[in-house]
Amino acid sequence: MAIELHWSTTADSEALAALHRDAWRYAYAGIIPGVALERMVARRGPGWWGAMHRSGGRALMLALDGTAAGYATLGAGRFAGRRSGEIYEFYLRPEYHGTGLGRRLFTESRTRLRDGGLAQLLVWSLADNAAGCRFYRAMGGEARARGHTCIGGRELQKIAFVWD
Repeated sequence: MAIELHWSTTADSEALAALHRDAWRYAYAGIIPGVALERMVARRGPGWWGAMHRSGGRALMLALDGTAAGYATLGAGRFAGRRSGEIYEFYLRPEYHGTGLGRRLFTESRTRLRDGGLAQLLVWSLADNAAGCRFYRAMGGEARARGHTCIGGRELQKIAFVWD
């Protein structure tokens, strides 16, 4: 079993779109209303990922035996101090949950942020995403703030997990 972590390129757009689709449908079924969820997934097809790459964006990808298994988008924190990093998106294919691959991707994401001078880390998770919240707590995150967002006409609570 070969595990590879690499920054995505335009060539990864198809794989990222499929991974995003499968992970979102699994993570948010029953949380985000069905029609809204499918619209959000449809917007993030290969063309969206290609445009993201062409504009200088990238994702940290985890591949298992050459197959995309997970990804994280990360960078400077959007709402905190200058030395704060943020993982904006963190998704793993459902069939790899509980295998340690999420821990591996998270640890590498955190290392790359620290290497970039971003010591503190912030991750937002929907409060109803029990598996996501459980994972971030298991990784040592502290729930320090709450917020809300409205998706598909439904008010959803979110939690900010922080690592110092």
